[in-house]
Amino acid sequence: MPFKGPAGYAFNRTSQAYLATHVCLAGTHWSRFRGLMWTDAASFQSGQGLWIVPCHGVHTFAMRFPIDVAYLDRSGKVIHIENRLKPWRIAPVRSKAVSVLELPENTLDSTDSSVGDELEIAMSGTREARAQ
Repeated sequence: MPFKGPAGYAFNRTSQAYLATHVCLAGTHWSRFRGLMWTDAASFQSGQGLWIVPCHGVHTFAMRFPIDVAYLDRSGKVIHIENRLKPWRIAPVRSKAVSVLELPENTLDSTDSSVGDELEIAMSGTREARAQ
């Protein structure tokens, strides 16, 4: 993954499944802008995720592989999903989203994740973070 620093996890409380056991936080202007651009698919495998905070929508410019995207509200509830978002696309903007969780392709389907699910996202060294 392109990010260093604290990592955490993303757990779907509704389906009782881990979406990612190694989540990196993109919380600065530069890290949110860069996202997964120029990352190769081998560096973003099952179990990994990128939590972008704050965020209302994403793009996949300069990406080399499709991703799954879950848009979250302040409480950690999934309010929109983009499955298998292909490279060089613009995903819809959702004004009620406060963050976005980017995951490897097929993660959301394989964990039975859907709109309305409650996610828990926690970063190491911090208390439960949810989608704050």
